[in-house]
Amino acid sequence: MSQFFQIHPENPQLRLIKQAVQIINSGGIVALPTDSCYALVCQLDNKGAVDRLRRIRGVDDKHHLTLLCRDLSEIALYARVDNRQYRMLKSATPGPFTVILEATKEVPRRLSHPSRKTIGLRVPENVIAHAVLEELGQPLLGTTLILPDDDDPLTDPEEVRDRLERQIELVIDGGACSLEPTTVIDLTDDEPALIRQGRGDAAVFGL
Repeated sequence: MSQFFQIHPENPQLRLIKQAVQIINSGGIVALPTDSCYALVCQLDNKGAVDRLRRIRGVDDKHHLTLLCRDLSEIALYARVDNRQYRMLKSATPGPFTVILEATKEVPRRLSHPSRKTIGLRVPENVIAHAVLEELGQPLLGTTLILPDDDDPLTDPEEVRDRLERQIELVIDGGACSLEPTTVIDLTDDEPALIRQGRGDAAVFGL
């Protein structure tokens, strides 16, 4: 049975944030709110948790999972970012965007795309997500909370608990989120490419 924390969306209770991080550090999977929709997250370098997260989502190793980062400097640790990409990211983060970049050696090989060596990254503009990342001290590995056979992401924490209470360790109730996932932008080529239109306005990348 998963735990259920009601966390204030603007003034998160530090005690609950610390407990959430303990659950993540012990290999747990957590559903938490972001600035787009709810996400499933786990520890970056816990293979068991990552494999479980993929099974819950019904995706294989060719599906990009996303690193949720605290800020732009953390992105630069896990992805190669040139000056042009940096300028675009600076204007788009934090926000509801996932960017695909070339992964650095800091990214475990099994997490990057098996043929392209790329990784998806984002800096969420959500107080609860940011508080968890700050307390954790490293990125979270995450994916949009869309379950197999569903067309839309789950946005109601009560429904998340009802459907996943035997599969994940914690649901963080931070209120309802947007139905729209992040906008996904591929920055690995000379020109940005729109992969998925979501909540973020792609015009910030010149698209």
